[in-house]
Amino acid sequence: MGSRYRAWIMAAAAFLAAAGVTAWSVMASGPQVIKITAKRYEFSRPEITVKKGVPIVIEITALDRPHGFSLPDFDVRGDAMPGETTRVVFTPDKAGTFDFLCDLFCGDLHGEMSGKLIVTE
Repeated sequence: MGSRYRAWIMAAAAFLAAAGVTAWSVMASGPQVIKITAKRYEFSRPEITVKKGVPIVIEITALDRPHGFSLPDFDVRGDAMPGETTRVVFTPDKAGTFDFLCDLFCGDLHGEMSGKLIVTE
């Protein structure tokens, strides 16, 4: 029983060490920064792909008028004002495809201003 216990402890230690290196590499590199612009009826990146559990910062700059950025499934939103950069910071905690949209009225085709956040495992 002693050698099995020792093997189990060694395996657990190796796993924790590998997990620690992975967590350290994410912390050391910082969050993933994604830059997008918003202008009437469109986001410059209508599709964004990120990894679950990796912190992200979406930097949004409005080019023409105020726009909103809303990601309801993660309870995330921000206002983008012309000439300013708005930072939306969060860590996706679930995988899947999620809609984001402009939630400040910007004209007749405002309802078309949307995109997809794809979160992979």
